Amino acid sequence: MTSLTLPLKIDLKHVHLSDDQFYQLCIDNPDLVVERDAQGALILMSPVGGESGSWELQLGGELYLWNKRTKLGKVFSSSTLFKLPGGGDRSPDVAWVEMSRWQSLTPEQRQKFPPLAPDFVIELRSRTDSLSALQEKMQEYMNSGVRLGWLINLHDQQVEIYREGKEREVQSLPTELSDESVLPGFVLELARFDEELK
Repeated sequence: MTSLTLPLKIDLKHVHLSDDQFYQLCIDNPDLVVERDAQGALILMSPVGGESGSWELQLGGELYLWNKRTKLGKVFSSSTLFKLPGGGDRSPDVAWVEMSRWQSLTPEQRQKFPPLAPDFVIELRSRTDSLSALQEKMQEYMNSGVRLGWLINLHDQQVEIYREGKEREVQSLPTELSDESVLPGFVLELARFDEELK
């Protein structure tokens, strides 16, 4: 396996790779967490701390348990990179794809970076995340066809709700989140984690 050594000062906004080159970069450097925005600029992602990692797992676990019961789609971890129709290659903290859309992909498309926008995404703001960058990422998701997105911002005790064709909605934490049109019967009770929100 080859490895990539990046100098500390590099303008990633001007490093443009073809889809095949980007895929090979990711395969050759499995410890490198990298995304591309819709303009093709590389974005190196820092690892998350213990609290954020635990929260990501809990949020994904809640969605997994609902999906295991309903069998309506597929749940994906933050390690999954989606090739968005809008041009970006993004890894949501938690993602869900409706089953018929997943099954419409070829085996090769499922094996590589799935070339579709998830139906639902969750992004959890960690201490190292810029809020404006995450809001831009959420908008990129929506522009690419994501139907529902939740940006959970523990630092400001808020959640931003993004729905297809609607204005962004902001709610204070803790709260209960659901959307019957995208996730029938799924309720995320953030109040259950009240102690961790403080």
